[in-house]
Amino acid sequence: MDVLVTGGTGRLGQRLVGPLREAGHGVKQMSRRGTGPGGVRGDLSSGFDLRAALAGAELVVHAASDPQGDPWQVDVAGTRRLVEAVDRDRLRHLVYVSIVGVDRIPYGYYRAKFAAEQVLLASGLPVTLLRVTQFHDFVDFLLDSARKGPVLPVPMGWRVQPVDVGDVAQHVVDVVGRPATGGVVEYGGPEELAVADLARAWAAARAPGAHVVATPVPGKLGSAFRDGAAVPAGGEKGRRTYAEHLQH
Repeated sequence: MDVLVTGGTGRLGQRLVGPLREAGHGVKQMSRRGTGPGGVRGDLSSGFDLRAALAGAELVVHAASDPQGDPWQVDVAGTRRLVEAVDRDRLRHLVYVSIVGVDRIPYGYYRAKFAAEQVLLASGLPVTLLRVTQFHDFVDFLLDSARKGPVLPVPMGWRVQPVDVGDVAQHVVDVVGRPATGGVVEYGGPEELAVADLARAWAAARAPGAHVVATPVPGKLGSAFRDGAAVPAGGEKGRRTYAEHLQH
C-alpha cells in the first residue's frame, strides 16, 4: 500500500523506510524540508503542503513530534491539521507513535502527546495508538547529559523498560498491516530495569570511573516513575536488551 511517514527524518522515521519497503509498501517520508529519497514536504506546525503530502496515502505512520520546541503546536494542533488533511476515502489505517505513560506521568510533553491521542480518538479515522518506551540511544543521551564529571546522579527507584529503535520500527510495520484497534497498544523492551542499574551498566561501558548516585525525586513526577507508570502494562516486547545495545 501507499504509506506516508510523518517525522520521516526523525530517529524512528528514518528506520521505518527499509522495513516498510521490504513488506512491499510504497513509502513517502514527510518532513518540513522534504529531503532524502522519497521525501515530501509537509509542515504540521503551519499546515503547509500537508494535503499534497497526504494525497493518496492508504496507511499513515504519524511519528512526528517536537519535544524540544512547542509540542502543543506540532503534536496537538499539528495532529488536528493532519486529521483535516487526510484523504478519508483512501485511508485504511493511521498508526500514531506515542509514549508509554502519557496518561499517567505529569510532564508537559507527555500531556501534549496524550492530548494528541484524544484528537485522533475523536477523529472518526481508523487509528491505533502505539505507545512505546524510551529508545536505547535516548537513554544514552539522558545519562550522558546527567553526568557531572565523575558523578552520575540518577532518580532513586525509577523503573523503565527501554527498547531498541530497530525493534520498534519492525513492530510498527507489523501494526500498520493489522486492522486498526481504535485504542491503545503498548510496546516495550525485553526487560524492566531500575534506572540506577541501567546507569551503572552505561557507566561501565561508556564512562568508566563515573560513580552512580541514586537520588530521591520528590513530587508527583517521581512518584509516577517509581510506581511503574513508564513501564508497559502489557503488549508485545522487543528482543534487543540494553546490555546488547551497549556492546556496540
